[in-house]
Amino acid sequence: MAAKFLGQFLLERGTLTPAQLLAALDAQRASNPLLGELAIHHGMLDALQARRINERQRAEDRRFGDIALEMGWLSEGQLDVLLAAQKKGRKLFGQILVEQGVLTAEQLETELAAHRRDLDEANHALALGIAGHSLADVVTSAIRVCNRLFPRLVGSQCQAAGIAHDAALEACEVTAHVRITSGSESLLVGVGCSRATMHAMACALLSLAPEQCDDELAVDALGELVNVLMGYVVRDTLPDDAVYRAQPPSTQLSAADLAATGRTLALAMASQRGDFVLIVG
Repeated sequence: MAAKFLGQFLLERGTLTPAQLLAALDAQRASNPLLGELAIHHGMLDALQARRINERQRAEDRRFGDIALEMGWLSEGQLDVLLAAQKKGRKLFGQILVEQGVLTAEQLETELAAHRRDLDEANHALALGIAGHSLADVVTSAIRVCNRLFPRLVGSQCQAAGIAHDAALEACEVTAHVRITSGSESLLVGVGCSRATMHAMACALLSLAPEQCDDELAVDALGELVNVLMGYVVRDTLPDDAVYRAQPPSTQLSAADLAATGRTLALAMASQRGDFVLIVG
């Protein structure tokens, strides 16, 4: 059993059509703009300033508003205005389905209860799959890093869907990984996905239109994304005084090859930019 976002869950149950799902997702994204987008819209920041703050966020894991205040580009009053506007406009996926007439409020409550049961069962199965593994702590950290960073980096929620099986690994058309060595120990983090998912993530990460992002640029962006993930996993799991050496991102090995290398654990991950496999070794 795999954990699913509410929209995917409802689609598989036949409660939503693909067109209804896409319409609701578009409405949800429109209702929840990033703080930088709001700041640009209100004329408080320009695009270059917002991009520089986003770049610092990747390195520092701090909130957009805190960095903007520190840099002197937003005042406390301006930040309060932006946060209030963001909160006021934000809508939950289920709320949008009711507003669009796809579900009644009563139907939504029934479906939410079923979805919660499904998530509980899937999360229990995932916990059993990780428990006792020698990499359990690192894998748990990697999942949390993805959950925390994906909304900021690629504008998408992200969650672990379960242990990735051979079919999911073989379906990955492109894979990027980063390896670090610390003494005699090494650590690997990799991401495998379809080319479509790679391009969707790359366009979001680089703030590019699809026609501006070719395969070479998308592969580089996937490598950068993995590099960022590794940086936070290292920060969360290695001692503060640890000395390590990092290799540059590589795309030479497939997801299946990485998963078969030494002690590894591969996880199926769901995101609104596309599903992918997270490999920790």
